[in-house]
Amino acid sequence: MKPRAMCWLNGELMAADQAFIPVNDHGLLYGDGVFEGIRFYKRRAFRLQRHLQRLMLSARSIMLEIPLSADELTAAVERLIEAFAEDDGYIRLMVTRGPGSLGLNPANCAKPNVIAIADRLTMIAIDQGQAGAHLAVSPIRRLPADGLDPRIKSLNYLNHILAKIEANHAGADEAILLNAQGRVAEGTADNVFIVRGGRLLTPPCSEGALEGITRELVLQLAQEQGIETQEQPLGVYDLYAADECFLTGTGAELIAVASIDRRPLQNCPGPVFRLLQAAFLQTIAIECRGAI
Repeated sequence: MKPRAMCWLNGELMAADQAFIPVNDHGLLYGDGVFEGIRFYKRRAFRLQRHLQRLMLSARSIMLEIPLSADELTAAVERLIEAFAEDDGYIRLMVTRGPGSLGLNPANCAKPNVIAIADRLTMIAIDQGQAGAHLAVSPIRRLPADGLDPRIKSLNYLNHILAKIEANHAGADEAILLNAQGRVAEGTADNVFIVRGGRLLTPPCSEGALEGITRELVLQLAQEQGIETQEQPLGVYDLYAADECFLTGTGAELIAVASIDRRPLQNCPGPVFRLLQAAFLQTIAIECRGAI
């Protein structure tokens, strides 16, 4: 029987628990590397080329040369999906700086490691009978773009992990990070949308949000459904006063929000969320034939 978690490591396919990288890899030592999360349905990667494009832009921004072309990465992902035991799953595709001597200097690393892991993933486990996720606004602030640009999907997620710890302490399912100005940036691993007065609102990426691929798709689907959309700065008040709120992400997909800081939302799941979720599932079915 095929193992549940599989790994593609520098051209070799193996069970994930048999894959190893050197302890002096700068991805491990310093978080020096980039990654993408990719969903696949019915053994077809969803929006793979868009993910690979973003991976290459992240790598270029930190002067990390990926030793494989987009076509070679595509072949690696497809091979990994074929080896995975289930039709649906999640892939974490990573490029690390590679092994090198101690010290921050990336010039000491000779060759990057390319790693892809296929497994199941549930970002937020909603209890049975729970209408949606419970969020908490974290005291941990999103790093500003002049510290670490949010468009770079780097291996350093400690900022978001600290926010997740705060959510755990608050008994919440997920945390919302604010930027240095106190405006809404994003969740720990997802983008944030609210609905007010029938309009779909989300913070612009300039506020500290990742340029999410699912975020991008949801805005497109909303426009196709005749829903007015706007990217605008949002405060905590806007979260509390929203008619609906939901999260989006490759790992999260679409998740309705039931409460924020123990304040219940007016609708969960709301009509706009239901409409967009149906359109999202239909898009998957079209792009990954037979997926739904």
